[in-house]
Amino acid sequence: MQRSDPAAFARRLFAPLPRRYDLLAELLSFGQNGRWRRAMVARIAATAPATVLDVATGTAGVALLLTERTGARVVGLDLTEAMLRQGAERVRRRGRAQRIRLLVGRAERLPFPDASFDALAFTYLLRYVADPAATLGELARVVRPGGTVASLEFMVPGSPVLRGCWWLYTRLLLPAAGALFGRGWFEVGRFLGPSISEHYRRHPLEWHRRAWEAAGIEAVGMRTMSLGGGLVMWGRREG
Repeated sequence: MQRSDPAAFARRLFAPLPRRYDLLAELLSFGQNGRWRRAMVARIAATAPATVLDVATGTAGVALLLTERTGARVVGLDLTEAMLRQGAERVRRRGRAQRIRLLVGRAERLPFPDASFDALAFTYLLRYVADPAATLGELARVVRPGGTVASLEFMVPGSPVLRGCWWLYTRLLLPAAGALFGRGWFEVGRFLGPSISEHYRRHPLEWHRRAWEAAGIEAVGMRTMSLGGGLVMWGRREG
């Protein structure tokens, strides 16, 4: 699957999947996605923000978790309308519509003034933008000085043995499992493993740290989780 326009590609890839998106995230993470999300949200909750922007909110899972762990009002932004419709239904069922607002938009061009939010979260995002470094700069722009930025992304295990197991899972078992749910899931399963590998080939961990710092985020920390399958990063908007 080609990605000459990463945003359009992501929209096509995920548009058929909203009802089972959270199941997909659990499959991809060996059931660890919820744990990874909680670790990311904990970095934001520790600062008791009043306003948070959740970029690539999908079906609003992180946005809902933010309202559980903080008293903040949350804006969730995603480029896939089908995902947001499913997210809006989840928000309504949980009685959080007064605290969560969902918007269609792109991380590369956020529709907010500078320093609009106390904190910002983004999840599984940088593989779907044409210029990850520039996108990080745009994300940092809307966070007030001193505010927290935190992210979650899939990772490639560092151990050769674990990396081999991960390769077999993402190249063989995941596409096969996806095929059981339909063509759209098969395409996602076939795409994601190579996508993750290619991202870290082009942008290794040290690149991520430097890119965050170049975007104006200081005190950058990172934690690999679940034997290297997930990566949580966080930092503070300089100012």
